[in-house]
Amino acid sequence: MLRTNMRILVIKFRNIGDVLLTTPLIKNLKLNYPDAEIDCLVNKGTEEMLTLNPNIDKIYTYDRNYFKNLPKMKKIVEEFKFLKSFKNYDIVINTTEGDRGAFIAKFSRAKIKIGFTPKKNLFLKNTFTHKLKNPPLLRHIIENNLDAIRILNKKIYEKKVEIFWDEKDNEFIDSFNLPQKFVHFHPVSRWLFKCINDKISAKIIDFIEKELKLKVVLTSAPVKEEMGKINKILSLTKSNPMNLSGRLTLKQTAALNKRAKFFVGVDTAIMHISAANDVPVLAFFGPSGAFNWGPWDNDLFESGYTKKNGFQTMGKHRVIQVDWECAPCGQDGCNGSKISECLISGLDFEFIKKNIEEMNENTNT
Repeated sequence: MLRTNMRILVIKFRNIGDVLLTTPLIKNLKLNYPDAEIDCLVNKGTEEMLTLNPNIDKIYTYDRNYFKNLPKMKKIVEEFKFLKSFKNYDIVINTTEGDRGAFIAKFSRAKIKIGFTPKKNLFLKNTFTHKLKNPPLLRHIIENNLDAIRILNKKIYEKKVEIFWDEKDNEFIDSFNLPQKFVHFHPVSRWLFKCINDKISAKIIDFIEKELKLKVVLTSAPVKEEMGKINKILSLTKSNPMNLSGRLTLKQTAALNKRAKFFVGVDTAIMHISAANDVPVLAFFGPSGAFNWGPWDNDLFESGYTKKNGFQTMGKHRVIQVDWECAPCGQDGCNGSKISECLISGLDFEFIKKNIEEMNENTNT
């Protein structure tokens, strides 16, 4: 028997967007175990996706850079201490493959340990009491995360993605005196092979500003490569969008996005934030599949991304992707070039305009 006031640990060692997409799992754990303490363990730099979430008690982070820069022997000792520090949990859920999460589950002594069986490490082979199966390819990550609920034979109450911020973030966004109606455009990703042609980005900005008479607000991470790409796009525009690239935290970006009429951008964490905010999304996909990573409509219970590629929708959200045989390839650009030709030469600007016009009309309230 599990304790009434049980403790649950959810592990997600992945990127920012991946962590945000664990929130439906966390919410359903709380709904099924209302008295439980739910803690999360994520990579350092992704925790803003979970902070202020009322369903979470504590958030722990793993600092890859810290451990990476330690002398070899000290690294082994410190890693081992970290892995063994998560004790007294009743349920541990490792949502992704990988030995680090499996080690933590093994040392936790939890009665219920849920995760994928490590393929190579024999020491970890029998770690998990409840083994997750490799999911079907054409299946959304949110559904994959919720397999932990299914394997516990518990009810899935909802599948909403949630993000939270505080009033200070709202006040900071207030300081920019944004227009009442604007479009949030985030044309960059930390993975530049996910970015569309700079000329297309500039045309999108000019179309929204000059023809739709709406202000475009640009954002990016405070990263040299991303901000440089924004500047290159701006050099090609004939209009004057508001450039907030590099000036906002993730929480502030979420607060800004919530006020937008709709969002346009590439496959990145900010796209998922927009969907979590229930702000309509037009997203451009290249190497990755919408069937796994498409913007999730919180008003729906089943994914709308059922095709391998091409144009797809889920409720208020839209994904534009070529229907080439090679897409999605899952590669970092064509032939290791760090450039995805499907995003550089494969997009039809007239089709993009049509979708933007429709989204503008649909949000005229």
